[in-house]
Amino acid sequence: MKNFINFHILISHSPSCLNRDDMNMQKSAIFGGERRVRVSSQSLKRAIRKSDYYRQHLGEASVRTKKLDELVAIMNDRLAGRYDAELVKKTVALLAGKESSVGVATEGDAVAPWAIEEVAWFCEQVKRALAQGQDEKALGKLLKNETAAMRQALASGVDIALAGRMATSGLMSELGKVDGALAVAHVLTTHSVDADIDWFTAVDDLQELGSGHLDTQEFSSGVFYRYASLNVKQLQENLGNAPREKALEIGAHLLHMLATIVPSAKQQSFAAHNLADLALVSFSDIPVSLANAFEKPVRSVNGSGFKEPSIAELHNYWQQIHTGYGLSERCGEFILGQSSVPEGITRKSTIEELKTWVMNNGEG
Repeated sequence: MKNFINFHILISHSPSCLNRDDMNMQKSAIFGGERRVRVSSQSLKRAIRKSDYYRQHLGEASVRTKKLDELVAIMNDRLAGRYDAELVKKTVALLAGKESSVGVATEGDAVAPWAIEEVAWFCEQVKRALAQGQDEKALGKLLKNETAAMRQALASGVDIALAGRMATSGLMSELGKVDGALAVAHVLTTHSVDADIDWFTAVDDLQELGSGHLDTQEFSSGVFYRYASLNVKQLQENLGNAPREKALEIGAHLLHMLATIVPSAKQQSFAAHNLADLALVSFSDIPVSLANAFEKPVRSVNGSGFKEPSIAELHNYWQQIHTGYGLSERCGEFILGQSSVPEGITRKSTIEELKTWVMNNGEG
């Protein structure tokens, strides 16, 4: 059984500014000695986690916050009728290790993900311990042998199973750490980019001359390479030893989101709602990025654009890696247009066909 699913996506974005830094400029990186436009992995992962597709197919995402008082209010709303408010407050304080004179401190040490059903599971354990006259602070010792049950409670928090969780205090520091199953790279253009500056005005309808506001915004366009790797066994473990079929189903949905979800920054101004031109998926024994296909920036030849040469470079580098290292992979690809696919890659006509191929363990 191949343990890793590698996702390679090429997506062309029309003029846009999908991810900005503290200076309100496009994020960028030097790769191959030249500047590339960058979309951070955090930005892409959040867009995926907050998408309608995620909610419809993978359920409700976790609540990521360090504002414990507001978290308690949300948990009380979601768990109303199941657990009383005082128990929820006590449980969150115990998990975060941030108790105060009023029950729970205002903030935790860092932003952390909280899954609704996981908190509900802990509420049940605290309730049981209190009913038996046990000190809830000693609950950690009682729960150390129930890791599998706790992982099962986490099954509804797929994003935690994918991205992982680090905890530094409270019961979560003993029982709540999760090694993420999904690695996502920062997204880079396959070619160098000279950004443009948009000088814009906001016209005041009640002002006779001039404008009410002047400002500038950096933007650009390009072909972007997205890469992610899914550790199937780790995902199964994180979901309470879920069957491989469940992990593959999640993998298929990840493929769809990596090919279709775009960060929302400045989209009301640029509307760069573009879908992937190519999606290559491989079942492999190791995680393998193909980013070095673009270490030498792709060049547009005779005004032919960057998409076709980017596809050609990706296929060429895949063949070099596949052959040079003797990789035992099962590869499938969906690609728009008439570009040929190298021998060893199964071509699929639609993204849905490729998703089915993933769910079938890279067969068929």
